[in-house]
Amino acid sequence: MTTFEDIYQFFRNPPPFYLNKELAVCYVLAVLLRQDSYGTELINLLEQEYSNYRLSDTVLYSALKFLEDASVITGYWKKVEGRGRPRRMYQICPDWQSQAEELAQLWQGYVGKAMTAPS
Repeated sequence: MTTFEDIYQFFRNPPPFYLNKELAVCYVLAVLLRQDSYGTELINLLEQEYSNYRLSDTVLYSALKFLEDASVITGYWKKVEGRGRPRRMYQICPDWQSQAEELAQLWQGYVGKAMTAPS
């Protein structure tokens, strides 16, 4: 049974919000405009930069597959410092740079926190 205290507690300490695929696509592009990245890092960066948001592996890899299938991003293998096996890194294809910036702006508008990409 819900109490008013439960309601106040919810707003004092809301549970994390899990991104859907649409948000995940825009978030991934916002990060990749700053730097090439890999799956686990994308999930960790979201938690660090936007502590009230989370990204499940399933939604992330669905978003990455969507972007790769559409030729928006490409993947390559790279040995990451301090990690055992090489990681699948992702980067934005040059032809998609301006549209990626538009989609990244949708993410930044959604979370209300502008992150500037290095020029």
